[in-house]
Amino acid sequence: MSDSSPIDNQFIAQVAATVMENLSDEHFGVSELAAKMHMSRSNLLRRIKHATHQSASQLIREIRLKRSMELLGSGDFTVSEVAHRVGFSGTSYFIKCFREYYGYPPGEAGKRRGAGQPVADNGTPGQRRFGSRLLLAGALIAVVAVGIGIYLATRPASQEPLEKSLVVLPFKNDSSDSTNRYLINGLMEATLNHLQQIKDLRVVSRTSAEKYRHTAKSIPELADELHVSYVVEGSGQKIGNRIVLNIQLIDAQKDNHLWARQYEREVTDIFRLQQEIAKDIAGEVRAIVTWEEQKRIERIPTTDLVAYDLFLKATERTRQGGRENLQTAVSLLDKAIERDPEFALAYAVKAIAYYYLDVFQVQRQYGEVIGINADKALLYDPSSAECLFAKGLYYVNQKAYESAIPYLEKALEYKPNSALVIHFLSDFYNSYVPNTAKYLEYALQGIRLDPAANDSATTSFNYLHLSNALAQTGFIDESLRYIEQSLAYNPDNSFAQWVRAVVVYAKYRDPARTEKLLQTQLAKDSNQMHILQELGKLYFHTGKDKAAFRYYQRFLQLREAQQLDFFPTVDLDMAILWSRRGDREKSERCFARFKAFADADQSIYKHMNLAMYAAYRGNVPDVINHLRLFSKEDNYQYWVLLFKDDIMVARFKDEPAFKAAFGEIETKFWNKNTEIRETLEEKGLLHD
Repeated sequence: MSDSSPIDNQFIAQVAATVMENLSDEHFGVSELAAKMHMSRSNLLRRIKHATHQSASQLIREIRLKRSMELLGSGDFTVSEVAHRVGFSGTSYFIKCFREYYGYPPGEAGKRRGAGQPVADNGTPGQRRFGSRLLLAGALIAVVAVGIGIYLATRPASQEPLEKSLVVLPFKNDSSDSTNRYLINGLMEATLNHLQQIKDLRVVSRTSAEKYRHTAKSIPELADELHVSYVVEGSGQKIGNRIVLNIQLIDAQKDNHLWARQYEREVTDIFRLQQEIAKDIAGEVRAIVTWEEQKRIERIPTTDLVAYDLFLKATERTRQGGRENLQTAVSLLDKAIERDPEFALAYAVKAIAYYYLDVFQVQRQYGEVIGINADKALLYDPSSAECLFAKGLYYVNQKAYESAIPYLEKALEYKPNSALVIHFLSDFYNSYVPNTAKYLEYALQGIRLDPAANDSATTSFNYLHLSNALAQTGFIDESLRYIEQSLAYNPDNSFAQWVRAVVVYAKYRDPARTEKLLQTQLAKDSNQMHILQELGKLYFHTGKDKAAFRYYQRFLQLREAQQLDFFPTVDLDMAILWSRRGDREKSERCFARFKAFADADQSIYKHMNLAMYAAYRGNVPDVINHLRLFSKEDNYQYWVLLFKDDIMVARFKDEPAFKAAFGEIETKFWNKNTEIRETLEEKGLLHD
């Protein structure tokens, strides 16, 4: 029996007909479809998701591909002609999509039996790749041609597909020699790295998997915590010059072994062993491995096994963390590079290790060596995610943030399941190149890949990032939900307590409630600078000058003592507080300090900061001018909207020019909020 209503069926038929009418238009996408259907983009996405259990863009692409099969089957058109007729912008992209969908290139369409059937997840024609929703999309062309009645009346019930998600648990060292542990860990890490390069898979991070090294939990329990469909277990040992590994793949929902296999290879075949294991796992879960992914997986990092052994020992040290371990790792990598001067991965990991050695220092000293090693890494392997990431880190070290972006994002393209790269990008778009939409997207991806890190503190910070990103983009209710998860993992996370207090204020606009939360946290440690400045701000904006001055003064003392330079708006509020106390000299000094910061600001918030300065100075024309300039920016934080409630803006907030300029900022923010929601829902990253 179908689980779709007649209304849904009719709606999908209308969608199919509309796509067919615009099939050759390569620019015809979700927004154009919504316009043709006289619907908002948001409503269209929800209706299609409800009726077909897939995104609108997937549905459009599948309609195009089904029609392409019909055209190719006729034998009247070349592949490039078909690509143009079904709305693909380029032949190469069409071939890629066709191959992923059917399992073979379009040039072979006429030679294949059952050519009209999509490929199964393991590459065999005839099985449904996305469950019955693919069958629905495949029949839509026929619906347009012969009517909807027969097909929709007999369409099988829709089923949600089993997500191709897995966790590789830490391999056990079966050898009596504990010194071989690094080798077994290295084999596990290599298997994980290969699988992480497959976009069609979701592979849980090493840090989350490590949590279950000595677990007593059942497979269904840990799978439920990690939200995965499959679990990979392994154990191994080195016997003389041979490596013996026992690997098993488990269907986590049923707690059934899908297969168990023993691999026995000479040490000299270690790279072929790693590739074979990853290939077998990917094939068993029916993951699509593209030609480019396969090529990267099959690349051998070095022909010198001693160099590789040194590399494995070095990476074991980097995983353990800490300055001493990083320095030891660098020394081991130097020896590996001495044996193989073209060992790209060793150069990359060395550059990454130096980056993290430098990031802990007040005075950075390793910029040049990071750059040299990153360049050599890219020279010998320009398609390695690690090498690209290393180069991105070099630019971050040099504060050339815009230059870092293409390397960091390309690294993620080549290794889409890398929690390290995703977490870095999340922080990058929060701290270095503020972009709320990207911050949220990467924070969401980070949670999907790293749902339960080995230590609760790390998991708490992951959820903190997600909550903060949600708040910045205006998803206040969702932010509150995730900040509670952050605190559930670590109630002592001071930054999570701070974000919670701020988001509670955004939700309820209750200063007393927020004050109580902040004071409770400050009582645990009176030197928490983020809490001190937040209390000072709260008291300043509620007219409690004496309390505001006290907390701000304590904050400024700590900031100066530690030679830090953050929370610049404190200077602006202090300028007013000093003025009210009759100390004009100190007031002007604070004003000047903030103005210098605002003038030098290279972020998207430059004109908002200058608007704040003008507001505090009482210069209304400058406020309006800078707000108009700021309104041209995009992806700014929700907290910008609170500017109109600033105590220093109350004097002129009702003036028409101010209302018009700020209204444009508000409208743009909420339009972006809607756009972000639709995009993330379409990618399956955000749910109602």
